[in-house]
Amino acid sequence: MNSENGKLYIVLVSVHGLVRGHDLELGRDADTGGQIKYVIELLRELGQRPEVEQAVLLTRRVNDPGVSDDYDEPVETLSDKARIVRINCGEEGYLPKETLWDSLDNFADNALEYLNTQKSLPDIIHSHYADAGYVSIRLAHQLNIPLVHTGHSLGRSKRKQLLAGGMKQDEIEQRYNISRRIDAEEEILGVAECVITSTRQEIVEQYGMYNFYQPNTMRVIPPGTDLQQFYPPRGDERQTTIYRDICRFLQEPQKPIILALSRPDHRKNITTLVEAYGEAAQLQRMANLVIIAGNRDEIREMESGAQDVLTEIFLTIDSYDLYGKVAYPKHHRAGEVPIIYRLAAASGGVFINPALTEPFGLTLIEAAACGLPIVATEDGGPKDIIENCQNGYLVDPLDKQQMADALLKVLQDKTNRKRLADNGIKGVRVHYSWRAHVDKYLKLIQPIVDKTEPIERMELRRRPMLYHDRAIFSDLDQNLLGDPESLKEFVKVITENRSTATFGIATGRRLDSALKVLKQYHIPLPDVLITSLGTEIFYNPGLTYDKAWSHHIDHMWRRRAVMSELSDLQGLKLQPKREQSKYKISYFYDAAIAPSVNEIIDLLHVHELSANVVLAFGQYLDIVPIRASKGFALRWVAEMWGIPVENILAAGGSGADEDMMRGNTKSVVVANRHHEELSELANIENIYFADRPFAAGILQAIEHYDFLGNAR
Repeated sequence: MNSENGKLYIVLVSVHGLVRGHDLELGRDADTGGQIKYVIELLRELGQRPEVEQAVLLTRRVNDPGVSDDYDEPVETLSDKARIVRINCGEEGYLPKETLWDSLDNFADNALEYLNTQKSLPDIIHSHYADAGYVSIRLAHQLNIPLVHTGHSLGRSKRKQLLAGGMKQDEIEQRYNISRRIDAEEEILGVAECVITSTRQEIVEQYGMYNFYQPNTMRVIPPGTDLQQFYPPRGDERQTTIYRDICRFLQEPQKPIILALSRPDHRKNITTLVEAYGEAAQLQRMANLVIIAGNRDEIREMESGAQDVLTEIFLTIDSYDLYGKVAYPKHHRAGEVPIIYRLAAASGGVFINPALTEPFGLTLIEAAACGLPIVATEDGGPKDIIENCQNGYLVDPLDKQQMADALLKVLQDKTNRKRLADNGIKGVRVHYSWRAHVDKYLKLIQPIVDKTEPIERMELRRRPMLYHDRAIFSDLDQNLLGDPESLKEFVKVITENRSTATFGIATGRRLDSALKVLKQYHIPLPDVLITSLGTEIFYNPGLTYDKAWSHHIDHMWRRRAVMSELSDLQGLKLQPKREQSKYKISYFYDAAIAPSVNEIIDLLHVHELSANVVLAFGQYLDIVPIRASKGFALRWVAEMWGIPVENILAAGGSGADEDMMRGNTKSVVVANRHHEELSELANIENIYFADRPFAAGILQAIEHYDFLGNAR
């Protein structure tokens, strides 16, 4: 210990944003969000602990007429043992974090000068986000103090999301300084004694993308919940504006509430919840459904993803005629969120998070603290929460019946519901309060300070590329599902080579259907998932939707006009609604009486309608935008991720896969192929025709091309 009495002196470093100990301006901008709240709550709780001599948060001093004078105060005292110290960092004005990189060495020098003027040096430095990590590495080296780091978000994940959103690599670099951020994160991973994350999934799926990934130095400590805001009902919840806003939607507002609260994002899977509710008459008799999906003034002015999600939700409500049973208020204030939880708890209701993927699940903890039993997706963070709190049930987010059954299980048995609610209230206090967080935190850092637990470090080596230099893309049904034994071997090969080769699926199935099949057959989630015949692209981790691709394929797409021209043709029958989407029109095709594919294409051309027409297995006809196909989507991903097309192994077995396998890709046609549709590929030199079916044929091709032999 550096302090005389054996207690800890802890320095937190969080450079960007507007940091003060009261009236946090959360949501003012992208730099003043959850991280700010986290460091302040951590600092405040550390200042109350007997094991701590003092806790100091170093942040950037801001002198700007556009912000409060509070941010210009050199020192702000939170308690006898906790204070914020503001350090000069280049220009005094309030700047976005992306523009601070050139000033961080200045911050580091000034922070070093400050620490050297103190009576003793810190026992540990804890950096938050990449910019603070950059600074703290320098302080840790110069002062010989151990470094602990929390990333909050990561540059490689951010880069993927921005690419998926349509931003070009040069623009990302110019606007976000993303390479400097990623380099700093790599350096942090190479230096930090410990990296603290919120979930196990964060360790594997996000940090796993880094060269210096060292899972043995990473520990999970979930962030705390503010129990001053989130607490059980007190009886005054119905005297609020938000209660009146919810009630105006409902015929029987006194019934229990099934509450869902999330952004309008397709990954949150709210439409499936509405369908589950709409198909469960007993659930409708027992409870109302309340959907809090962000704030909106005019849907038509929202960004396209949120617009599509909300439109789908409203159409589903209309389809099941759920008016009077479902509430979906347009507005709520941040301060009303705890009230909404308490309203649902007081009604005898239940909270549900049906997301397709959920890394942590903060809303589940908030709901539990307010006395709500929970039903949640079995993916990611909710597993830990329910395991710790024993306050609800996990469900397959794609299984509507299972979802409805779990909700009924909570609502029907009042004794069980009370037990779950009480467990949740207690469990949050034990596992997810700030007191619990700091208990685990101090237990973690003490051995680092004492140097009683030396951490075995890996040999650090940099990979030369942001992404892998090769990829394997396969169809789903025709290639992977017919032979369980060869599928197991294929999954083993993919898993063993995940660090060097990107794994992608390209399927005609919708996202929900594809995810269900992947789960059923124990196929790991791919890095890239191309669905609905190349009209949608999703990236993992997190199933990030490629909005830029949607915008790209929308060019010259006239869905209604195409349907109108084909409506009177013999031999074409529309497939069920679940197989249709914004960018895909699907028919059953009767070759005996229907026009040929070329005749259909000619008909569309005559009416100046540009589209791709795809026939698969001789009986399924799909019409998609002219710019959309599995092959086009595969090449879009290759360009985005910098993977040479000749380093992609494309595996297919039907006509829908043909353009994926043409060109410069290395390709394999599996033995169980649809012969007639792929007959034209037989004479193409770089297409390998396997003599084994399904996944066994892909394994043959991997060996034939020595595809993984020299992978980096």
